Amino acid sequence: QVQLVESGGGLVQAGGSLRLSCAVSARTFSNYPMGWFRQAPGKEREFVAAITWSGYSTDYADSVKGRFTISRDNAENTLYLQMNSLKPEDTAVYYCAAGPKYGTQTYSTDVSYENWGQGTRVTVSS
Repeated sequence: QVQLVESGGGLVQAGGSLRLSCAVSARTFSNYPMGWFRQAPGKEREFVAAITWSGYSTDYADSVKGRFTISRDNAENTLYLQMNSLKPEDTAVYYCAAGPKYGTQTYSTDVSYENWGQGTRVTVSS
């Protein structure tokens, strides 16, 4: 079973930066495409970014393009989300997700993912 643990959330002023991390327990982390999603208060969970198992291809929601960068370190079993130029509307709980195993592309729908972390809260003040 794959376990995911997010960290790095917190309170930041608008225009600031945060780097989220997701530690993954899977022995074969590199077999999984990965993604970040977020859920703001009173809203549905939404796609943020995705990356292929190799890290060569990425995909982003329009709302974060040019500000967020997803990356992974397969040797360290860790997924990252670098968030720059943060806005109050980025306030949400951020979740990392793994799957499907052996998937060969990026996935932007939450139903494509098999395993989820518990989330880390990001609050951006204006």
